[in-house]
Amino acid sequence: MNRIMECVPNFSEGRDKAIVERIVDAFRGKEGVKLLDYSSDADHNRSVITVVGEPEALKGAVSEAIGRAVELIDLTQHHGQHPRMGAADVVPFIPIRNVSMEDAVALSREVAQMVAERYRLPVFLYEKSASATHRENLSTVRKGEFEGLKKKMLLPEWQPDYGPTVPHPTAGAVAVGARMPLVAYNVNLGTSDPEIAASIARKVRFVGGGLRYCKAMGVTLGQRGITQVSMNLTDYTQTAIYRAHELVRIEAQRYGVPVVGAEVIGMIPMEALADAAAYYLGLENFSMSQVLETKLME
Repeated sequence: MNRIMECVPNFSEGRDKAIVERIVDAFRGKEGVKLLDYSSDADHNRSVITVVGEPEALKGAVSEAIGRAVELIDLTQHHGQHPRMGAADVVPFIPIRNVSMEDAVALSREVAQMVAERYRLPVFLYEKSASATHRENLSTVRKGEFEGLKKKMLLPEWQPDYGPTVPHPTAGAVAVGARMPLVAYNVNLGTSDPEIAASIARKVRFVGGGLRYCKAMGVTLGQRGITQVSMNLTDYTQTAIYRAHELVRIEAQRYGVPVVGAEVIGMIPMEALADAAAYYLGLENFSMSQVLETKLME
């Protein structure tokens, strides 16, 4: 692959493995496309897929996967901890090699138009692809979720960029856009009290006075009897993993609650992990040039 674009689509199904596999199959065996990773979470009831490819090949595979989600996922029967407005909920494109952010924006708009016409699905452009400033933030676009989408779309400022002006009856709508790489990082708390997790999330996220490039929410992990602060670090070079982790830990101490684990969802840049390792190990004057894999890729 000479030109590499990444796509990390999120689908509103994390419990039915057969449905997840049928969606993931859209990325298998496709020339010019490579499936890197996929993971599902039953409490979130959500799956995240990471795929890279040549832009044109990726466009076809992503469109096919969205179509399968529209066919297989019924949001009128969907329940989970993670906010969602669509069966294919959010589809971001990220420039990786020999492609620009402008290329990612163009590809996102091509996919948006294609799936709107092919599946009669409303599409909202977000982040770098947004058609208006009030649509840049994903949480704002998704506010009200699937259940509030019909009423929201009656407002002139929330007409979709492509597709019908009413939600798909079972698949809702999809947010498609272009962005820089982010780190999906979750910190697990040794408490089953959802209010504690929600309170910590409010203090950690930027809109609550927390870290500049951090979005966060409290989540209940019912199957494990614990809660979680689920975060998206939208610029890991400015808001490092270790800063987010330590701020959650500090806030949790106020409630006498321990941090009992953490997880990364999907793929993560090596630099983000190396930065955290250097902090916790107290490495002095460390740089990525000292990482063996970095030298091998030169």
